[in-house]
Amino acid sequence: MSTSAEPFLDGVLRDGTVARLRAVPYDDPVARHLIEAVQQEYVQRYGGRDAAAVEPAEFLPPSGLFLVAEIDGVPAGSGAWRAIGDGVAEIKRVYVEPGFRRRGLAQLIVDALERSAAAAGHASVVLNTGGRQPEALALYEQAGYGPVDGYGVYACAPDAVFLGKILATGAGGEESTWAS
Repeated sequence: MSTSAEPFLDGVLRDGTVARLRAVPYDDPVARHLIEAVQQEYVQRYGGRDAAAVEPAEFLPPSGLFLVAEIDGVPAGSGAWRAIGDGVAEIKRVYVEPGFRRRGLAQLIVDALERSAAAAGHASVVLNTGGRQPEALALYEQAGYGPVDGYGVYACAPDAVFLGKILATGAGGEESTWAS
């Protein structure tokens, strides 16, 4: 099952497999399938679905982006960002199907989201995850994310983890970690 949107980026995973990232609307059938899969992951790990409100239009360019990752035409993962403030984008719905994990796909998705958010004029990205997602915490730590103040529906949740990162500046092209 392949999405109909134009390719956004092709990348090579650690095992040499080519992954194709495609921008699709949040309510695209493939996106909805992957969103439901990540929601079920939350149910398994936390006992419930993500309660953060989202509107599909928030993830349409230029104020957002939803990416589907495909390997050999099979939906393998997703990720998105949406504008939430002056120069700040929030990363959401980073997910990799179990059969495609531990190959570098999540890193490819996050890198593409960061580049896209920076190209749209955002100076930084934030996200929230939870303590029961050690794989996500390791991914974001390796990618240079650091602690930021809590926000949104989970701002005071005891198991919530809020992270952020300053995006590439354009001058030297270097990234630096979020300083809170």
